[in-house]
Amino acid sequence: MCSTGGGLSSPNRNQTSPAKPLHRVEDQKPLSRRAPNAHRAGGSGAPGKRRPPQRVDRDMNTSIDVTESTFQTEVIDRSHTAPVVVDFWAEWCGPCRALGPVLEKLASEADGAWSLAKVDVDANQQLSGALGIQGIPAVKAIKDGKIVAEFTGALPEPQVRAWLDKLGPTPAELLVAEGAEAETEGNLELAADRYRAALTAEPANAAARSALSRVDLQLRAGGDEDDLLRRAARDPADVDAATALADILAARGDFDAASKVLIEAVRVTAGEQRERARTHLLGLLEALPADDPRALAARRSLSLVLF
Repeated sequence: MCSTGGGLSSPNRNQTSPAKPLHRVEDQKPLSRRAPNAHRAGGSGAPGKRRPPQRVDRDMNTSIDVTESTFQTEVIDRSHTAPVVVDFWAEWCGPCRALGPVLEKLASEADGAWSLAKVDVDANQQLSGALGIQGIPAVKAIKDGKIVAEFTGALPEPQVRAWLDKLGPTPAELLVAEGAEAETEGNLELAADRYRAALTAEPANAAARSALSRVDLQLRAGGDEDDLLRRAARDPADVDAATALADILAARGDFDAASKVLIEAVRVTAGEQRERARTHLLGLLEALPADDPRALAARRSLSLVLF
């Protein structure tokens, strides 16, 4: 492993880290430039002279060179679609030249499951400093805008493969993908089955929970809408009519109208019937993203009625 001038990271560092959010680097202080002859691997050289550059041939189909100006779009933004593995390297670093081809080979094999980005630490010192790079090669995996795993040093290929396995997709993510495909094909029963299985494997999977709520809504929505409208108008406390009508409205995308029907039912009922209307509304809202304005407005209105 090579030092970048600020101390060495352990060459045995190989871990999955708690997810750490990434920030733009404009406000970070740059690293001080290391002396060109500070590389510890290899013989001596004249002070102040860099060893002749030895570039690793790069297949542009498997990796992309990233700079401070492109890091946001090429790494952070892209990581919301698939993980991005970032290799911090330098031309003068022997271990970097050993690890680079391994990462490029595995990126090619991954066939888009994750992408490889390369950052030259000498040319991008501000970015390297912002991410705490002290020894190279340093490899960080970024997913959904956060560092989820990292290691330092030129690990052998089997260890790099094992490290990459931690990036997923997880069994739950695969099940969600299968559910989405079934939903697209119109097989709602199969889609619901896959989403339920995903939640069994990973109860906190928000994508599976939202998708299951959406599919369950489509499966149960039905009935005579005109009749349900008359029943709800005649007796807002008719929770059976209110929930069935709300399902029909929400299934076609009118969550505001669906929420109003159920909130009115909550307002005029008590006890078990009130709880039925309340929980049904909350179940409908799970089909929307948590920050959806319609969901936020409905929850505020529900709180006003309850309290």
